[in-house]
Amino acid sequence: MQTLLFLILFPILVACLLLFVKRTTLRYAVVALSALVIGGASIYLLMRYAFEGAVYFAAPSEAASLAMVAIEMGLALFIIYMGAKFRNYLAIVLAVIQAALVVYLEATFSENLHAVNNLFIDQFSIIMGLIIGIIGSLIAVYAVRYMETYHHHHPEVRDRQKMFFFVIFIFLAAMFGLVFSNNLMWVFFFWEITTITSFLLIGYSETEEATKNAFLALVMNLLGGVAFVAALIFLAATEATSGGIDLARVLASGDAAVILIPAVLIGFAGITKAALMPFSSWLLGAMVAPTPVSALLHSSTMVKAGVYILVRFSPVFAGTFAGFSIGLVGAVTFVVASAIAISQSNAKLVLAYSTIANLGLIAACAGVGTYMLVWAAILLIIFHAVAKSLLFLGTGAIEHRIGSRDIEDMEGLIVRMPRMAVMMFIGIAGMFLAPFGMLISKWAAIEAFVQVQAPFGLVFIALLAYGSAITVFFWAKWMGKLIAITRNQEKVEKGFFEEPWAPLYIITGLVVAAVLLFPVISSTLIEPYVLAIYGVTARLAEANVAIMLLMMALLLILPVSFLLFRRSAKRLPAYMGGRTATPDLHFAGSLGLTREAQTRNYYLTEYFGEAKLFLPGAVICTVLILVSWALAGVAL
Repeated sequence: MQTLLFLILFPILVACLLLFVKRTTLRYAVVALSALVIGGASIYLLMRYAFEGAVYFAAPSEAASLAMVAIEMGLALFIIYMGAKFRNYLAIVLAVIQAALVVYLEATFSENLHAVNNLFIDQFSIIMGLIIGIIGSLIAVYAVRYMETYHHHHPEVRDRQKMFFFVIFIFLAAMFGLVFSNNLMWVFFFWEITTITSFLLIGYSETEEATKNAFLALVMNLLGGVAFVAALIFLAATEATSGGIDLARVLASGDAAVILIPAVLIGFAGITKAALMPFSSWLLGAMVAPTPVSALLHSSTMVKAGVYILVRFSPVFAGTFAGFSIGLVGAVTFVVASAIAISQSNAKLVLAYSTIANLGLIAACAGVGTYMLVWAAILLIIFHAVAKSLLFLGTGAIEHRIGSRDIEDMEGLIVRMPRMAVMMFIGIAGMFLAPFGMLISKWAAIEAFVQVQAPFGLVFIALLAYGSAITVFFWAKWMGKLIAITRNQEKVEKGFFEEPWAPLYIITGLVVAAVLLFPVISSTLIEPYVLAIYGVTARLAEANVAIMLLMMALLLILPVSFLLFRRSAKRLPAYMGGRTATPDLHFAGSLGLTREAQTRNYYLTEYFGEAKLFLPGAVICTVLILVSWALAGVAL
């Protein structure tokens, strides 16, 4: 228990310390040392509890619970103040409703608001702890140098780095608290902390656009928070049959019909937090924030909290029509977001839509909730976290070096920034190529959906197949631009030790290690967790594992070859059909006009544009969410 409390409390202490650190060098030392400690503690949990199953701890609750309620009321007052200041009255209304529900819950059902054990750890929370502790900490380290450069490029933005890093570490503490809490009141408290911290980080630049998007994220997540409190009230009112606010008792309850209603409400909160349609716009708006914020939200904190809670409640959703509806919300989100990504040339928007799509796929697995799909969902969470953090941080580094985040401007990056291009290549490969983890997980999901009751299984397979095919299109376009060389280009990358990219090198290694070690990860952590929940588990056949490892070895030859043979590569002038062309690809066209030859990707905006697809996808998902509520009520 001491290690769990340490991981929750230590980042808070670091956050408070960083409020008083002004110098970048000292801040870097504090953040790097803290990241090392947090990452080490996360690894210790793996070594200590990986083989012990679920372990519960009766942590002190009375004083902690009172403090949490007081902080929740303080946060509500903060939201009301900010809403009044910026005239966002919807945020005020939702904050008041949520606070009123919390007060009603505490006043009416105080005797039922006790969990037998407030903290716990199992294999799934170990996985989440590693993602938060390692990936989240590395993002924080990367952010120190990034924010220094950010303010150099954006002198108009007020320097609030002390507040920025304070919020980053509070965010990490809240995520640890969320995944290690067995008391659902505690889960809700940490859930709301992530909502507030994301609001502060998204609005960091204090521009009109940043403030607007920060409030959009706040409002949408407050909607989920209201649903979460409603679920807690229902659980407290039916404590005798539902298990109350004790997560373990709730999931073990034999009265599935009673549990389904709060599960669907909490699932709705997960949908808003994970930015599934129709709530995806808040995550897209979050792209105005500095790149480390985007990486943190997408890979190791905010949206992962949403899918974490969905996967936790998968056993409740399994075999229910309400669960199928939630799964369809995820599947439709997967297809629509993947399709919209085709039309985007802004790298951060491509990453954002890809994140939304993959979170949709995880939600689809969680909603249907069979043992094989839960296994696939956890694999997706792992591989998405490492690959997407690499891509976001890489995009931020590229933007600072070339002054653009447009994919078209990344042409020839293998010449201009060879090391970064190789890391980006590995990250993109990790998202869609065999034998990297995302493809392994999709393979497992398709196999699992085959066994789902017809016609639901066929619908999910069709959506997954179409969505996966679309992802190949937009990832391959980006990958092609990185290695395309059409004109003479100068190297802009500094030496290996001159670039502040240490976190990127480590995360690149983690992407490769995750693939090489995924059989061990599966057998040590995921399979025992699934076995404990369902009494049966899933695994890939040994022959398939051997094939994938062989493919991995072959695939790694490609990026390595870029580094080994780039000096001996011959650069030939472009052939322009016999016309005389300059080194920058200008040539004499018809009527004596000088023209420039260009290579550009297809974006097919008229077919896959955001304006074309987002609204229909949002409407379909809204209907499916309402259907899940209705079906949960009918089941009762």
